[in-house]
Amino acid sequence: METIDFSMLPRIQLEHMADAGARVLECYRVLGKAGMNIVSEVLREQGEFVEFEHYPRDDIFDTETHSQYYYHAHRGEAGEHGHFHTFLRQPGMPKGVRPLGYVGDEPWPRGKDALSHLIGISMDAYGFPVGLFATNRWVTGEAWYQACDVIKMLDRFHIDHAWPSWPVNIWISSMLTLFRPQIEDLLRTRDQVVGAWIDRNPEIDVFEDRGLELTGYAPISVEQQIKSIVQALEPVSMAR
Repeated sequence: METIDFSMLPRIQLEHMADAGARVLECYRVLGKAGMNIVSEVLREQGEFVEFEHYPRDDIFDTETHSQYYYHAHRGEAGEHGHFHTFLRQPGMPKGVRPLGYVGDEPWPRGKDALSHLIGISMDAYGFPVGLFATNRWVTGEAWYQACDVIKMLDRFHIDHAWPSWPVNIWISSMLTLFRPQIEDLLRTRDQVVGAWIDRNPEIDVFEDRGLELTGYAPISVEQQIKSIVQALEPVSMAR
């Protein structure tokens, strides 16, 4: 992944990112006052934490925006407690967006169920985000949309209700805005990685190849992201 040059981002985007950062910090504040964090809140009253299970069970879904997410663990990555997967379902997508045509043997979701994975968010044992990642199709059982179309979907992701937790829903909605440049970069890299994989292995169905799980990972820090945004928004000092 390329290093993000915040000074090159449009000011309006930086302002949206700054607002999202403030919302993320506010979620941390209100949860912290109760001795809780994002992960403990999403796992509250869910019973034993079992590998591969979705939490909360049956996922979180907004019927108006068609946004969806869940939390689980399975990779056993060093420093990762688990991760969130975020999605947008077809009815919530921009008009005219269609999945890639597929001629393989595996059934892909179709019609209104033709969801797209947006981005994954890795969480540490203290309930804070440490990384973002993009995946191959088989990992999430999605339909497959080109990166340029998935990027268009990012603005549509919003969980606008209070279950299972209002702070968690505000937090995860805001994270996709706060880290928008990194997410776009990961999605473009995803398509490049998949394309290169096809060139090297033309006889294999790349979308079902268990040898390709993650197509990209970016470590993140909320605090550092906000600091970089604030610095980019500061007016240039007048020379004396």
